[in-house]
Amino acid sequence: MTVANLITFLRVLLVPLIVWAMLSDCILIAFVLLILAGLSDAIDGSVARLFNQQSKLGTLLDPFADKILLVSVFIVLSYLGHLPIWLVVLVASRDMLILSSIIIAFFLGKPLLIKPLWISKLNTLTQIILTSLILGFLVFNVKIPILKSSLEWITGFLTALSAIIYSIQGSRHFMSTNTKSPLIESIE
Repeated sequence: MTVANLITFLRVLLVPLIVWAMLSDCILIAFVLLILAGLSDAIDGSVARLFNQQSKLGTLLDPFADKILLVSVFIVLSYLGHLPIWLVVLVASRDMLILSSIIIAFFLGKPLLIKPLWISKLNTLTQIILTSLILGFLVFNVKIPILKSSLEWITGFLTALSAIIYSIQGSRHFMSTNTKSPLIESIE
């Protein structure tokens, strides 16, 4: 296992701790752990590129770590009344769409590995910023409803746009006889 993959794996291990801290009303701990998890997302990719540690495991593990972290935090924040349910459903549905497409493609003999698009990276960044902002507001007892609401709508828009773009690319992949596409790469 590479150092980059180890950092990503540690991010996955932070998820239950963050969820526990949020549900136990230890918001400062949850906030600090979420910031660490967000930083690890930037660090693992940089380490992989800098030390030439890019791997197939890393390309699968990194988005999995992002999804499990963000969907878990979104669900708990909604449960605690800090995020609207529509946004949680949208975020979770997009991730389920992508995951189910990968599974279906595998069983249809057209396996694929989705390359992150710029819109998807921006979407993940806004999700991390939104969740960190909410936890930060709770820690420091700050309320800026217009900022929170704006970030929720921006995150929702980027999530929906990302889902649409991935759906279009997935449809092209399934309908083509060529297993390569500019945004979707076949696993060989």
